[in-house]
Amino acid sequence: MESFELLARRRESCRAYDPDRRPTREQLTKCVAVAQNAPSACNSQPWSVVAVNSEAMTAAVAPCLQTAGLNRFASACPAFFIVTEEPARLMRRFEGSIDSQHYAQMDVGIAAAHLCLAAEDMGLSTCIIGSFDEEMLRGAVSALEGRGPVRLVIAVGYAASDARREKSRKPLETVLTYVE
Repeated sequence: MESFELLARRRESCRAYDPDRRPTREQLTKCVAVAQNAPSACNSQPWSVVAVNSEAMTAAVAPCLQTAGLNRFASACPAFFIVTEEPARLMRRFEGSIDSQHYAQMDVGIAAAHLCLAAEDMGLSTCIIGSFDEEMLRGAVSALEGRGPVRLVIAVGYAASDARREKSRKPLETVLTYVE
């Protein structure tokens, strides 16, 4: 494994996937296993993941991500992770004083970042998608029945090209303040 800094710098949102290469079940499972190690408030781990990796199911999921005219690339994506927010279980001493779901969306985001970095480390590319029709998605993926709200869908596969875009980031001094 390379340094974390290089891994984080290399990871980018991919919107063009190689149609001839599909991630394996083992690769997808490993991504989720790494995400399980993400920190969460009181170790509540308020998330679950549905992996979609067949041609028929990815074809059913893609239109659910495109209803707002966005995510056209999803039609050619070979796999998806559907990330749901589940009930958080905080320590008893916090019951009544803090909404148990207060930190859940942040925890889901942290787990998603771990998942995406794990995929990158295996040579897979990802794109976190926040625009989707949840009702339509639930109709297309029966495994979502009984699960919490869908918070993210993550496209995953092999990038169609090895070329990397130059990243544009705010200057460090605009996002970092020292107080001594």
